[in-house]
Amino acid sequence: MTLTRHAATALMVAALAACSSAPVHFHTLVPPAATVAAPAAPFSIDLLAVAVPPQVDQPAMVLRSGSSSVNVLDGERWASPLGDEIRAALSADLSSRLGTHDVHGLPRAKDAKVVAIQVDVRRFDSELGGSATLEAAWSVRTGEQSASCASRVAEPSGGSYDTLVDAHQRALGQLADQIAAASRAVAAGQGGACR
Repeated sequence: MTLTRHAATALMVAALAACSSAPVHFHTLVPPAATVAAPAAPFSIDLLAVAVPPQVDQPAMVLRSGSSSVNVLDGERWASPLGDEIRAALSADLSSRLGTHDVHGLPRAKDAKVVAIQVDVRRFDSELGGSATLEAAWSVRTGEQSASCASRVAEPSGGSYDTLVDAHQRALGQLADQIAAASRAVAAGQGGACR
């Protein structure tokens, strides 16, 4: 009887151990807070919701593997939906680079000068030991001027998930540099300001 009870207990412990899963790690694309170093822009920004490819629009990180395979990593997840992560990262980067604020969803005066920014991410590839690649079509506009642009940025990713996320943060920072420059130009009355 005692042997049966010990055997049953051992089986339950083994079953519970088999059911336990690896720890889940959460990652964010939002960079650490930085001091504003840029001269203050004479406008605010309104960064709209960011569209992302459906292949990567999920809580788990998706890694590219070879030319046609992907791995969905249930143990490595984004802290919020990927589109929200990218939007929050760009909002922080742009606010810092422009010395202004993102007023998306906030009430504002009718005569307030606001540059509307729309970003459509077309590619968001993650390769461990390879690169973090970002391709996006984006536009900036005021009531009078606008610019529609496209960007491709690739950053070396390193061999860990943390260095991969850092690479994506750097890639988003480069995209923010381009959007910030175009936003300043469009706000100054220069349309078609892509670089």
